[in-house]
Amino acid sequence: MASTAFTSDTRRYDLDWLRVLAFILLILYHTGMFFVSWGYHVKNDVISEPLEMPMLFLNQWRMPLLFLISGSAVYFALGRRSAGRFSFERIKRLLLPLAFGMLVIVPPQIYFERLQKGENVGTYLDYYPRVFQFQPYPEGDFSWHHLWYLAYILVFSFLALPLFHYLRSDAGRKGLDRLTAFLARPLPVFLFVIPLWISDALLRPYWETTHNLLADWANFSFSLLLFIYGFVLSSNARFATLMANMRWWTLSLAVITVSSLYAFFWIEWPEPSATGMAFYRLLKDMNLWCWLLALMGFARQHLSFSNSFLRYANEAVYPFYILHQTIIVALGYYLAHEPWGVVTKLVVMSLITFAICWILYEFVIRRIAVLRPFFGLRYGQKTLSRKVATSQQVIQ
Repeated sequence: MASTAFTSDTRRYDLDWLRVLAFILLILYHTGMFFVSWGYHVKNDVISEPLEMPMLFLNQWRMPLLFLISGSAVYFALGRRSAGRFSFERIKRLLLPLAFGMLVIVPPQIYFERLQKGENVGTYLDYYPRVFQFQPYPEGDFSWHHLWYLAYILVFSFLALPLFHYLRSDAGRKGLDRLTAFLARPLPVFLFVIPLWISDALLRPYWETTHNLLADWANFSFSLLLFIYGFVLSSNARFATLMANMRWWTLSLAVITVSSLYAFFWIEWPEPSATGMAFYRLLKDMNLWCWLLALMGFARQHLSFSNSFLRYANEAVYPFYILHQTIIVALGYYLAHEPWGVVTKLVVMSLITFAICWILYEFVIRRIAVLRPFFGLRYGQKTLSRKVATSQQVIQ
């Protein structure tokens, strides 16, 4: 296997494809949340338990994949920027869209949720000033909702910056190369599962996932580990080569472990003992890691190329991510009582969500320079032909 490090100029089109795939699935997943029994902001009149089965599968790796890719993006970004410039760009590309989203994009979601619950909130113009009371949701009307990912990536970027800066130094590089030489092999690569499992075993029993940053320690630590893993995996071509070579093996293991999860846990929860829960978490984390290795391996082998769709989607995906859930919640509120089947509603809502996101992106966001930074895009860059988007421009 090759042992050379990826340089800051390396074009990781495989990661770009995975990023686009992950956000497409995220939009479909959030549309599905309208139809299942799990908590969501608005709900359909008819709940579909069968839909929960494939959504459990997606839930295993959709966000972990994004955190892994975001960590990879930091590796490339730090190769071309000083720590100061990197920090400034984090604030510009993460904090600005997050603040804009919390004040403009998210409030309609809370408004429609309150309407469906029968609260008397008046018109949207009557309701909107409540946002500026800055009382946290759900008691109040101030939240980041689906934009929690931006807040976490922003915190992770600054929290891990000293470590990442050291690993890019000469001394850190030598240590990282020695670690890579050991881990980038067929069996040791699964040692990455152990810290994930320890995090789950120690923290999950006490902290449910809340996405509120301050009391979300299980999800926080688990996601931070994946963020750091992304940096490490992108530090050396050995990992990319290994994952490509192992892709069929890791896919087979992923299928075996997810089948075991369905058979012994997900279809009918057995209420396991403490030992049984520890085994469940190990099986779940092994399954997650196998899917991540398989996805990255197949992408490396078959998607290491660019085309016009990828160049377009690589920029469009950030505005799509910011916009999509507000559109889903609004559509859900108005379609909840329609006497359509679940499949029909799911397809209609998904298509309309993608269509509205595309119209707003294509004809408004990308063409009005002053709007672009609020959606994480570079100011004044109207077309991708002027600067091709690369994996270093991942949502960071």
